[in-house]
Amino acid sequence: MSIFSIFTLCGGLAFFLYGMQVMSGGLENVAGGRLEKLLRDMTSNPMKSLALGAGITIAIQSSSALTVMLVGLVNSGIMDLGQTIGVIMGSNIGTTLTAWILSLAGIESDNFFLQLLKPESFSPIFALVGICMMMVSKSVKKRSVGSIFVGFAILMYGMQLMTNAMSPLADSPDFAKVLTAFTNPILGVIVGALFTGIIQSSAASVGILQALSLTGSISCGMAVPIIMGQNIGTCVTAIISSVGVSTNAKRVAVIHITFNILGVVIFLPVFYGLNYLFHLGLVDRIINPVGIALAHTIFNVATTVFLLPFGKFLEKVAHKAIKDNVDAGKKDDKTAVFIDERILLSPSFAVSECTHHAVAMSDLAEDILFDSINMLSTYSATKAQDIFTAEEKLDNYEDKLGTFLVKLSGTELSERDANEVSKLLHSLSDFERIGDHALSITYVAKEMHEKNIHFSPDAIKELDVLQDALHEIIELTREAFETGDMNSATKVEPLEQVIDGMVLEIKNRHIKRLQDGICTIELGFKLSDLLNCYQRVSDHCSNIAACVIQLKSSQLDMHNYLNAIKTGEDEEFTKEFNKYQEKYKLEEITV
Repeated sequence: MSIFSIFTLCGGLAFFLYGMQVMSGGLENVAGGRLEKLLRDMTSNPMKSLALGAGITIAIQSSSALTVMLVGLVNSGIMDLGQTIGVIMGSNIGTTLTAWILSLAGIESDNFFLQLLKPESFSPIFALVGICMMMVSKSVKKRSVGSIFVGFAILMYGMQLMTNAMSPLADSPDFAKVLTAFTNPILGVIVGALFTGIIQSSAASVGILQALSLTGSISCGMAVPIIMGQNIGTCVTAIISSVGVSTNAKRVAVIHITFNILGVVIFLPVFYGLNYLFHLGLVDRIINPVGIALAHTIFNVATTVFLLPFGKFLEKVAHKAIKDNVDAGKKDDKTAVFIDERILLSPSFAVSECTHHAVAMSDLAEDILFDSINMLSTYSATKAQDIFTAEEKLDNYEDKLGTFLVKLSGTELSERDANEVSKLLHSLSDFERIGDHALSITYVAKEMHEKNIHFSPDAIKELDVLQDALHEIIELTREAFETGDMNSATKVEPLEQVIDGMVLEIKNRHIKRLQDGICTIELGFKLSDLLNCYQRVSDHCSNIAACVIQLKSSQLDMHNYLNAIKTGEDEEFTKEFNKYQEKYKLEEITV
C-alpha cells in the first residue's frame, strides 16, 4: 500500500463523512417539525420511545447527533431523563440501517438486476437526478430531496474510494501480520472505540470496516469486537456535548455510555463462549460487508432487547455517577437554560421547540391580560404581584426566544421552517406588548382601589361588552397563531375594526356623561387609559393574524393586505364586520 493509497483512503473518508452530512441534512429538512411532534407524543412508554429513537436516527442518519439533541432537550427542561432512555436504545437500532445500505457494495453477480443493486451502478444516476432537482426545482422540499440523492451518491463514492485504496492490502504480508494482533478481542474493542471516537461517526467507522472486509482478510472474530467497540466510541460526541450542562443533562451521556459498555461486557463473552462450547467456527470465518451489517444489527438489537427492561437501573446508575450538586441549585435548575443551543444541530427540531415556547408565551399573555381586567372589579395585591412576575417572564420570553430565533434563522432551513421562524420573529413583540398593556390595566385597577373610586353602572356595562369582544379577538388570534387556521385569522381584522368603533363610541358616551355631571374628570382619565390599552391589544392581535395570513398566502406586504380588506370590497370581511358589529352592539342608554 503506497502513500497515494493512503491519500485516496483519506479522501474517501472525507467524501463519506461529507456525503452523510449532506444526506442527513436533506432528510431532516424533508421530515420538518414532525420529529419534534413525534418526540412529544411517543415518549410516554419505552416501546414508543424505542420506535421513535430508531425512526429519528434513520431520518437524520446519526445516533450521535440524536444523543446530543437529547442532552440539549434535558438541559432545557423539555424532556425528563427517564424519557431519553428508550430513545437512546432505539437510536442504536436505527443506526444499523447505514451498514445495510453500505453492504450493497459487496454484491458480486453477473445478473443485470443484482448489479443494479450495487451502489456504484445506481449512485451516479442518483447524483444526476439530485443535481437536476436542486438546480431546477423551486420547491425547497424538492431541493432537499435532491440533496438527499446527491449526499447518498457522494457517500457511496467515498465508500468506493476507500475500498479501492484498501484492495492492495489483500496481498500485503505486512498487513497480514498486523491483523494477527486483532485476534485479541479486547484489543479489537479498544481499536473500534478509539477510531470511532476520533472520527465521531459509528456509521463511517462501520463503513471503513466493510470496505476493509472486501480485501478478504477480515475474519468474524476480528470484526465482532471492533463493531462492539464502535458502539462505545460513538458515545464520545455525547460526552463532549455534556460539558457545561445541568446535572440531569450530564446523566444522558452517562446512560448512553453505560448502555453501550454493558452491551459489550455482556455479549462479547457470550459470543466467544458459544463459539467455544459449540465450535461454531465463526471466529475464523472470513466476513464480508453483509456479514458486518448483520453482526452490527444482531449486537445492537440484542443489547436493546436485553437492557430495555432495565431502564430504571440505567437511570439509577446515572444518578449515582453524577450526583446532585446542592451548592449549584440555580445552575442545575431545569429552567436555567431556556433553549439549549445544541438543538440547533437539528434546525427543524429547533423551530418546533421555538413554536412550542411561543405558544406558551401567547397563553401567558392571554392569562395576565384577563387577570388584569378582572382586577378592575376585584382587586388583589397578591394577584397584582403575580401579574408583575408573569409580565417579567414575558419579557424574558421575548429576549431569549428572539435571540435564539435570530441564530436559528442563520441555519439552513426548509421553506416551511423559514416561514415559521419569520412568523415567530414578527409575533413575539406583539405578545410582549400585550403583557405591557396588562400591566397598565393592573396599575389602573390598583389606583382605583386605593382611591376607592368606581365607574358608573353605564360605563361598566359598556366595558363589559368591549371586554367580551376583546376576549374573542384574543381567542381567535391564539387559534390562528397556534394552528395556522386561516378561518380564525381572517376574522380578527373585522373584529378589530369593530373594537375600534366601540372604543370611539364609549369615549363619546363618557363625554356626554361628563357634561351631565354623572362622571368625573379623574374617572375619565382612567377610562381613557383602559380604552387605549384595549384598543392597542386588538391592534397587536391584528398584527399577529395578518402575519399568519401573509405567510399562508405568500403575501409579503402586510400593509397592502390590510388596506385591501379595509376598502370594503372584500365581501367576507364585510360579512364578518357586520356580524361582529351586531354581536357587540352597545345598548342604547338614556343619560
